[in-house]
Formats: sequence, C-alpha cells, structure tokens
Amino acid sequence: MLQDRYGIDVNVLLFCAYVGAVHGAVLSAQELSEVSGAVAEWQDKVVRSLRAVRRVLKPITSDPTPIAAPAAALRENVKAMELEAERLEQMMLERFCAAHIGRWPRAEPAAVVVDNIDALFALSIDKTPRPGPPVRLVAAALAAAGQTRP
Repeated sequence: MLQDRYGIDVNVLLFCAYVGAVHGAVLSAQELSEVSGAVAEWQDKVVRSLRAVRRVLKPITSDPTPIAAPAAALRENVKAMELEAERLEQMMLERFCAAHIGRWPRAEPAAVVVDNIDALFALSIDKTPRPGPPVRLVAAALAAAGQTRP
C-alpha cells in the first residue's frame, strides 16, 4: 500500500485525482504542500493513531483467551472511528478545494490526473524510481468524471 510503503496520505492522493478529473485543476508542488499541510496534523495525530491501535488489537483478537472477544469488539469500534476520521479528513480536503479552486490553472483532465499524482509522488517519495500513478485510480477518477484516459 502506498501509505505504508511510501508515507503517501491516501486521501491526498484521491484529492489529486479528483481535482484533476473533475475540475482539470493543475496542482503545483507548492499547492500540493499546502494541501498536504492542511490535513497533516489530523492524519498524523488522529488517523494514524487510530490505525496503530487497530493493528495492535488484531493479534489479540485471535488469542485463545477470554480477552479475544472483547478485543475484537473494541477493534471493530476503533475501525469505525478510523473510517470516520478518514471521512472527516476528506471533508477538510473538500473545504480546502472550495477555498482554492478558483486560483488553480486548468488543463485537459485526462492528463492532469496523471500529472497531479506524479507531482505528489515527486514531492512525497525520495526513493527512485518512484512508482507510476495507480492505473486503476486514474481510470476510476476519469470514469467518475465522465472523462477518458489519455
């Protein structure tokens, strides 16, 4: 997974695909830094913390002791909270988009989705070679926006 392997915030990745496919908005490195910064603390202190708790609970749920069932119930509650935290992060990104969309240059959506994701990877991943944009994500974003792949 990109988040675990490279530290990419999946919601920011989805945001790059969304603004490219739906709005044809081109995001510069500076704008990507702003986008990432808008949710970085939330992602780090809330989402990742909940994910860490959920992962710690996983092996306990298969323990052959009386604690397994309550741990499984707790893990399900934490999982629901993690998903809600991710949804709230998406709302933060939506609000960021609404506040900034007017200043972003526009281009052909089919190319912009790939360019935005490449720019995010260049900003976020030090390793080379970097992975290419996830083909399925690009196709899904363009299809959802009624666009076609370049």
